[in-house]
Amino acid sequence: MVTIKNFFKKASSDENKEKLLPNDYDERKGCCNCFSPLNDKFTSFFNNLQDFAKKAIEMGRNDPRKIIFSLKMGFALSFVSLLIFWKKPNDIAQFAIWAILTVLVMFEFSIGATLIKGFNRGLGTFCAGMLAFIFAQLALWAGERERVVIVVSIFIVAFFGSYLKLYPTMAPYEYGYRVFILTYCILIVAGNRTREYNVAICTRLALIALGAGICLLINISIYPIWSGEDLHRLVVKNFMDLANSLEGCINGYLSCVEHDRDANDSEYNGYKSVIESTGREQTLLGFAIWEPPHGRYRMHKNLWRDFVKLSSALRHCAFMVMALHGCIQSEIQSPPEKRKVFRNELKRVGANAAKVLRELGTKLEKLEMLDSHGNILKEVHETAQQLQKKIDHKSYILVNSKSWEIGKPNINHEDSSSENGSENLPLSSRSRSLSETAIDISSLQANWPQLAKESSEFRNSSFRKQNQWPSRLSLADGDIADTCEMETYLSASSLSLATFASLLIEFVARLQNVVDNFEELSQRAEFKEPDVIIPPSAIKS
Repeated sequence: MVTIKNFFKKASSDENKEKLLPNDYDERKGCCNCFSPLNDKFTSFFNNLQDFAKKAIEMGRNDPRKIIFSLKMGFALSFVSLLIFWKKPNDIAQFAIWAILTVLVMFEFSIGATLIKGFNRGLGTFCAGMLAFIFAQLALWAGERERVVIVVSIFIVAFFGSYLKLYPTMAPYEYGYRVFILTYCILIVAGNRTREYNVAICTRLALIALGAGICLLINISIYPIWSGEDLHRLVVKNFMDLANSLEGCINGYLSCVEHDRDANDSEYNGYKSVIESTGREQTLLGFAIWEPPHGRYRMHKNLWRDFVKLSSALRHCAFMVMALHGCIQSEIQSPPEKRKVFRNELKRVGANAAKVLRELGTKLEKLEMLDSHGNILKEVHETAQQLQKKIDHKSYILVNSKSWEIGKPNINHEDSSSENGSENLPLSSRSRSLSETAIDISSLQANWPQLAKESSEFRNSSFRKQNQWPSRLSLADGDIADTCEMETYLSASSLSLATFASLLIEFVARLQNVVDNFEELSQRAEFKEPDVIIPPSAIKS
């Protein structure tokens, strides 16, 4: 009996355990679910931190100057902070933070930015110190009304300083006005607390001058970074980017491949960097004009404004490339067989124009003048003329020749007194042009249904890659219902090709302005003469 009872007790206990196990599992699972969001956050934070570290290391590899700048900043602050450990005189150690703040504020990435920041801070500090001397004496003479004089002086300085910095021509000195107001307020209040205005003002001015001197010395003497060189490289890069973009647009248009508007293809969009570089050029120009002559620019005369002027002329050409890119993205596209007619001429013009841009960029990078014995635009002008002649010769492809007046029958005039009306018509209306003799307009009118059918078959062919306007036309039993609508499309699609060709010719015309600005820059900056390569045949002779 005992054994049987124990057996049933054990069985009942096992059943209770089995009943409790799922509940315990659910509780444990719920606890894990509570901690899972926290675990995901830690994992995401760790991954983001790892990506940040990789990008930071990559940034230093791409531009080692940023690492050098950070090292110089740390060295300058460490050197100035030694003033804090001075024991005598105590005033210098007490106010050494002014020198540290000066280095922290003035130390910029480039020499030009450091100089203009230092000028603003120095001028603002000097003016604030002079006013602090004047109002400090007035405050001492006021006696019991000393604090009233201080408060009124702070109001006057803050009002005029804040108002004058809003003047348009004072925009470059906005930081100087901020330093002026801040320095004055600190000097006048600190002098009132220590009751030694002159000592406080002189000590602070001396420490600010010391911090500025250390900042300039370290930034200029240790691997200097010049804004002028960055501006030079930026303009050269604009020439190369525009050349690549021009060739990409022409090749893309002639390949008749559908282009995604949202795609960021550098082959096409190189012109965007040229157009968007205006702000950076102006910023670098503002820093570069403060820099002294240095390096290979030592013998050149203030060439930075001419650099920006040359880039502005190049930007006018970039607008034409942007328009060419717009032709690739347009809704109305010219058929590929029409583009093939002008394919060779368009490619030659684009190749020669890109060659000119690259040659100008190379000359600008080397600071060399153009060859005085040759014309850099000769080949591109010749190819542009060949393109224009081809357009004139094949003009019937670009227009709807069916609607030409010379192709219409004579119209009877209402004036019955004129018996020989046809003799009074202009010569152009009585003669047939070369374009009309090349094609038979009457045959085109007679065979219009067949042409419409071939156009419909062409739209469905595998060679057609771009969506065109005919796909939106109304069809009836496989034939185009509205013939007038089809004629309108054919005229518009032909004009699309004419627009692309005319924009390319306009680009060539604008290259002349770029070359003129380059020659003006090379003469004003006294670029070196190009290296003359003597052919071996001339040496032997």
